[in-house]
Amino acid sequence: MKRKIIETGDGSKTIKILDWNEQYHSVHGAISEARHVYIDAGLNYVLNNNVGQNLFNVLEIGLGTGLNVLLTSIYLEKLEIEVNYIGVEAYPVEEEEYLNLNYPELLGDYKDMFLQIHQIPWSIPKRITDNFSLEKVQLLFSDITYENKFDLIYFDAFGPRVQPELWTEEIFKKMYSSLAPGGVLVTYSSKGDVRRAMMASGFNVKKIPGPPGKREMVRALKLP
Repeated sequence: MKRKIIETGDGSKTIKILDWNEQYHSVHGAISEARHVYIDAGLNYVLNNNVGQNLFNVLEIGLGTGLNVLLTSIYLEKLEIEVNYIGVEAYPVEEEEYLNLNYPELLGDYKDMFLQIHQIPWSIPKRITDNFSLEKVQLLFSDITYENKFDLIYFDAFGPRVQPELWTEEIFKKMYSSLAPGGVLVTYSSKGDVRRAMMASGFNVKKIPGPPGKREMVRALKLP
């Protein structure tokens, strides 16, 4: 499928799949969306609700451009906690694509870190910073088999308009099983079909304010 790099509303770039008319991130702002949905509503929420816990396991569904990994590692720089991060991606972005994304420059001096995120080997955990370890896994989402492992899931698959098979009860049952009791899943989509699939999988689902350009998003909990 034809792809190109486009600039979003906050000046950060993303990849657009022309055949789908779909982007990896919101056209209103790639960095703005990722910060709101995954860092503020996800990571920050989990950390604030588990004060005293020093080790967290995070799963990203849709590693994509690596933006969520970069933002997470930056967020952790001044915190005395450790995160083990697994990013699942079926179809990794190409080198010529990630080299043309401007996240490291907009966020500070993070070019080396961003390159490391993309260039470390697959399926081997690697320490990116003193308190942040990344393992990239090339896998179809339907083949995920984790059990009671993660404190937080960033669910960042392509939207249900273009890939409805990734937003089904079957997939969310896998997400529910992957979370430890008390774990949290956050995603940008708040469609009724998506929320119903989550609830049928066992999640306690809440709509919360969305990122720029989107009224609502979802935070789903695996109640202890």
